[in-house]
Amino acid sequence: MATATAEKIDKNVEAKPRQSGGKNDARRLRKSGLIPAVLYGAGLEPLNLAVDPKQISRILRSEQGHNTIFDMAAGGDSGKVMIVDWQHEPIKGALLHVDLKRIAMDKLLQVSVPIVMKGEAPGVKLQGGVLEQMLREVEIECLPAAIPGHIDADVSQMVFGQTLRVADLPHSDKIKFITDENQAVAHVTAVKEIVAATPAEGTEVAATTAEPEVIKRGKQETEGEAPAEGGAKAEKAEKKK
Repeated sequence: MATATAEKIDKNVEAKPRQSGGKNDARRLRKSGLIPAVLYGAGLEPLNLAVDPKQISRILRSEQGHNTIFDMAAGGDSGKVMIVDWQHEPIKGALLHVDLKRIAMDKLLQVSVPIVMKGEAPGVKLQGGVLEQMLREVEIECLPAAIPGHIDADVSQMVFGQTLRVADLPHSDKIKFITDENQAVAHVTAVKEIVAATPAEGTEVAATTAEPEVIKRGKQETEGEAPAEGGAKAEKAEKKK
């Protein structure tokens, strides 16, 4: 993903052909300071390559990030390419593998571009609302040379209850939105209040409600037993007589 400050990059990347191997071959390659890569596209056979992870990491951190078009030379094969997929080591974050695609500068591409919020919404500043961004990237179609580093979403006019949609994003005739233009990008909504439950009061009420029922049952059982006990004593007295 691109950083706020663009890092100067070398758009000429050297790659070395390599034989397709297993995990052990990939580990040995990484220990040598390179990482495995695969180059495909343009109707040509995929190439297994070895590239410098530092060069690829600088491209990923640049303004256009993985959408950067750069030149790659690999033996007798050279041309424009871009990064389409990559893998990082989960703990240390080291780059492990990268997939590259050959690019024809005269053919349309479909890419995802990050959306950057710009401005301060009156619905937040003056009306006490919260600006919520629901869409972080938008998919577009354009020529490789027209790929933007990001697309600005101007929220400086958004009031409480207003929604900014893909159709409201700035674009020229060089860019076509693939993402549904009615899809919400951001809106200004109310602060969500969390009402705390009062289990102590609920428990007390439940106990109070249950108590009369227990007392009532006790009385019923006592009242039901008393005549039976009295009747038994009267019967014994009668027999003695």
